[in-house]
Amino acid sequence: MIGLLALASAGLASAQPKPLTPDLTAAPSEHGWKLINRSARLIERNGAPAIHLEGETGAGFLRLENVVFADGTIEFDARGRNVVQGSFLGLAFHGGADVKTYDAVYFRPFNFKASDPARRARAVQYISLPAHPWQKLRAEHPGQYEKAVVPVPDPDAWFHVRLVVAWPQVSVFVDGGVEPCLVVTQLSERKRGWLALWTDVSGGDFANLKILPASPTPP
Repeated sequence: MIGLLALASAGLASAQPKPLTPDLTAAPSEHGWKLINRSARLIERNGAPAIHLEGETGAGFLRLENVVFADGTIEFDARGRNVVQGSFLGLAFHGGADVKTYDAVYFRPFNFKASDPARRARAVQYISLPAHPWQKLRAEHPGQYEKAVVPVPDPDAWFHVRLVVAWPQVSVFVDGGVEPCLVVTQLSERKRGWLALWTDVSGGDFANLKILPASPTPP
């Protein structure tokens, strides 16, 4: 079994854990991956392999098998669509016993450059399911778990995401931004779990997935 926990353990002997770069070309055949409520096909991103998840009703996942993620940094490229209420994509992590239990950070590309300031302020979202869906977080904690994305990407183009998880803090950076566009304290007690590329209702494109476990704390 190859997993980030094993990589993190190896890091005890070295302060430089090795990044994991999953093979996206194996996703459609589900070799090392599990498609849940989604189908997938290969596309390209600047000549490199990328994956398109087809849109279906409800949330869907391309889950990385045999990997448990705790703390660290996850980077990937994503591309949605500038269609109002028609593009939701991101990453699920610290997944639990089923596919209804996970934390996620996702994007609403149609809000990136919206003329309405209220919509622009809802471009990136954190959720923790099943207890804390976006509707509840927006009603009870307005503006805390969703923010504008800075720098502002083209809503129809690829953008780069860097997600830094240091439980319980999650920081989200986009397109090389120095400052995070979203910083939240996780609402779940889970400190590790499965991870997956994620879309809701819509499809989405993903490329250049890289996962770097956190260096162990020196004794």
